[in-house]
Amino acid sequence: MEETAQAAAAWRAKIVTLFPESFPGVLGLSLTGKALDNGLWALETIDLRPFGIGKHRNVDDTPAGGGAGMVLRADVVAAALDEAALGAPASREDWPVVYMSPRGKPFTQADARRFAAAQGMTILCGRFEGVDERVLEAYGVEEVSIGDFVLTGGELAAQVVIDATVRLRDGVLGNAESATEESHSNGLLEHPQYTRPAEWQGRTIPEVLTSGNHKKIAQWRREMSEALTRERRPDLWERFCDAPKG
Repeated sequence: MEETAQAAAAWRAKIVTLFPESFPGVLGLSLTGKALDNGLWALETIDLRPFGIGKHRNVDDTPAGGGAGMVLRADVVAAALDEAALGAPASREDWPVVYMSPRGKPFTQADARRFAAAQGMTILCGRFEGVDERVLEAYGVEEVSIGDFVLTGGELAAQVVIDATVRLRDGVLGNAESATEESHSNGLLEHPQYTRPAEWQGRTIPEVLTSGNHKKIAQWRREMSEALTRERRPDLWERFCDAPKG
């Protein structure tokens, strides 16, 4: 099937994985799925298995120095990354190449904005005990983590990164203001949200939100964001207070 001009120019995610059937997964639903169908972004999976070695297409081998598990081979991963590089800019600013890894730098909203500003990105999904260090060094791969825990593979983590990134692209969210008012957009957690009914189980919507006074509403929301951030994420609050203002 031929790509439309819009799809060919769209932000593109290239996923190197042993399980291409994992995609699009949740990315095919709701707003990201609609945007994918409409060509606002594109998804390409690159199956690692065909680059495997020998009759059985082996993609991994035992760890050098001994130990449990298996490690993805540098030559196999390199061949897949070469395939992913076809048609992509060489600049890592224009086209980040990322490996989902629990030892990576924590993924943040700032990273999502950086990735969304690029033309696309390649994500390597690890399995087993990880990837031979040499290929990560040789290809300048950026290691990114979605949290201090270990998954069985990088596919779920890759979907998290893509979701957070794609929703920042123009036209993906129904209301563009949603991306500027939510948690982490300005360094603070989002204020509480309410909707109908006005009273539920004896609990009412804060009066200020039904006052029609937009200045007071904005002030209340800011105060609540600051209070929640101080209480729940003192690390974010400290960073917010230390950040240059103006």
